[in-house]
Amino acid sequence: MLDEVDHWLERRSWSAAERPPHRLLAAKRAAGPAGSVSVVLPALNEEATVGDIVAAIRRELMTEDMPLVDELVVVDSGSTDRTSEVAAAAGAKVVHRDEVLPRLPTVPGKGEVLWRSLLATSGEIVCFVDADLREFDTTFVSGIVGPLLTDPGLAMVKAMYDRAIGDSPAGGGRVTELVARPLLNLYWPQLAGFVQPLGGEYAARRSLLERLSFPVGYGVELGLLVDALHTVGLDALAQVDVGVRRHRNQDGLALGRMAAAIHRTAHVRQARGPLIRPVITQFERVPGGGFVPHTHPVDTEERPPMCTVPEYTARRTAA
Repeated sequence: MLDEVDHWLERRSWSAAERPPHRLLAAKRAAGPAGSVSVVLPALNEEATVGDIVAAIRRELMTEDMPLVDELVVVDSGSTDRTSEVAAAAGAKVVHRDEVLPRLPTVPGKGEVLWRSLLATSGEIVCFVDADLREFDTTFVSGIVGPLLTDPGLAMVKAMYDRAIGDSPAGGGRVTELVARPLLNLYWPQLAGFVQPLGGEYAARRSLLERLSFPVGYGVELGLLVDALHTVGLDALAQVDVGVRRHRNQDGLALGRMAAAIHRTAHVRQARGPLIRPVITQFERVPGGGFVPHTHPVDTEERPPMCTVPEYTARRTAA
């Protein structure tokens, strides 16, 4: 590990318990408008979990005594279940992906939803939380927002945690260990200290996010982290331990597609050149024996920095 990273780990890695709620609230009030916080939950068919997450945030972080979060937005990316209804009933503002920036046709993908959420929110600190978390603890929000409120030199904070799989509190994060961590260590060794580089829980200043391009698919977390490093430098990045993350684990084929998207995102940032053939072929055994190939496209589109979008700049100017 680079000496720079070893030093960074000592200075920029914390536990959520190191910043108790009363300290965060005092820092938020002292920051004024710069301390406004928007929480975004990107959601696709998450009716089983999104309501509990929304309810917990509203109950613990959006009260008269603890108004840490100013805005809670669920961005529905085309759910076919009751995700929107459940989220709204729990107290979230629900925005449908296709309603944000309607002149630009949407494409499938988490990164697309996160990018559009910048137009659907107003906080100067934006906190992203995946909507499939189980046994949700609000330190997933307060823990990563906290350093941004207490340290003006920070621009992005990632959550770190054990990734549960099945009955085990650890052992998840297979794409992280097999794909993302080797890529970061080999090509961006300054980022080797991040425990969960692909984690979906992170907070950042709007002033940073609006300057970054967003891969539309699963490569968004790696892309944002790498681009943030080049934009603001390692010392403006940090991570906070929030415990254990439990969520709906995906099967091997879905993880393969995720890995391909992450490789593609890394490739573009290594060389800024096109891939020869942006597809991945996977195999499934069929009843009766044998394997059938299925070829899937790998996300290749990226959305430009939001600060270049006229609707966004007009909205920010008018605010």
